[in-house]
Formats: sequence, C-alpha cells, structure tokens
Amino acid sequence: MIKEKLKRGTFLYKIYLYYHLFFRYKLFYKKKNYSQFNEDLFIDNFFKNIQFGKFLDIGCFHPIRYNNTYLLYKKGWRGTNIDLNPTSIDMFNIVRNQDTNICAAISETKKKMKIFFENSFSAANTLSEKIYNEDQKKNKLFKHVIEIQTKTLKELLKNKFDFLNIDVEGLDFDILKTIDLELYRPNLICIEILERDNKKKDKIFFYLKRFNYSFCKKCEVSYFFKLDSFNGYNI
Repeated sequence: MIKEKLKRGTFLYKIYLYYHLFFRYKLFYKKKNYSQFNEDLFIDNFFKNIQFGKFLDIGCFHPIRYNNTYLLYKKGWRGTNIDLNPTSIDMFNIVRNQDTNICAAISETKKKMKIFFENSFSAANTLSEKIYNEDQKKNKLFKHVIEIQTKTLKELLKNKFDFLNIDVEGLDFDILKTIDLELYRPNLICIEILERDNKKKDKIFFYLKRFNYSFCKKCEVSYFFKLDSFNGYNI
C-alpha cells in the first residue's frame, strides 16, 4: 500500500496525514463517540462532574479512531499521549496540539528493547515478543524489527491525572506495574485484557485491589477500575 511506503517527514507524508485525518476519518464531522466499544461514553459519564480533568493515554495509537480520550479532549480535558510509533505522535500533534504528545516506549527501567513493527499506520506494532511470534506464524504481519531505548514514566510525566488508559498490545500489565499508583492516584483506570492474555486477568485484578481499585465496567476487551475513595462516580 502507498501509505506504508511514505517516508516520514516528506511532503507526500504530510499530505497523506492530513488526508487520513481530515477526509478519511472526517475530523470535523461531529460524532457521538469515538472509541471502539463505547468506552468513551462510559468515561464521559463517569467524569460528568469534572469539567477540566487530566488524562494519561499509553499506547494512544490514533488521535480519533478507536480513541478513548478524544471525547474528553473535545470537552476541555487535556493530557499526555504516549506511543512508540512516531507517525501516531505526528497525527496527535496535528489534531491534539493542546495535549503533550510523546514518542516513547515505556519500561520500569531504561533499557534497549525491540519494536516489532508492521507499518506506520498499524495498531499491531508491539514490544511483545510473544505476540510477535504468535502473529508472525499466523499472518506474517511484522515487516521490521527496530531496537530502541525505552524511557521511564517518571522522567516523562510530572503531573497527576484523573484517568489512565493503557493499550499496548500484550504488555499492558507490565506497563501498569511501572506506574506509581500511590503517587498519581487516577480516579479511573482502563486497561486492555486480550483473550490470549486472559491468564494475566486475575493478576491485574489482584494488583489493582492492593491499591484500592475495584472493577466497575467491561467493554469487550477494555476493563475499568475505579478508585474506591472517588466520590464523583455517577452512572
């Protein structure tokens, strides 16, 4: 496909980004919601008493498509979006230029890791070697393996946030454990638990319970956990 051959930073690349955002995904077309499984409608209702909140979205992928925070952004919330794909961050800088948009891979300590990369516009790009091996056998999706230096969340993030969204293709629990929940204390956490990662489900529930978070909603593969002391919960 043409989009897979576009070189980042070129004139044609920039033209395609604007086409992709403004025409293909109709940036100016008013929609009720933008997430894949109506997660943003639940989030919007959960925080209906908070007008200008903060969010952190790790594995943000796309500023509009299947996005759990764009509805909040349109209402006046602002936050930090992190993704390992530079093209994703280029799109966020166009559509969400009042957010802080960071191209980085997150880990507990700074280290070298491999990105298994399908293409610049793919949601399947991952740091998970397990997913890479499984999907490569089935579909041969990944065309590139790129080595990068990871960063820690503490060096990237200085402010607290109300909502945490994690969607990082199989390493969601690993990323969750790098976040100091005693320090940041988000009122709501959304984490993706894929069927093939179902063994981690109980571990995630138990881990979050230790920090006084309770399961409150499931939207297909998106699981929501509420901070027990939060009083603004209205459904």
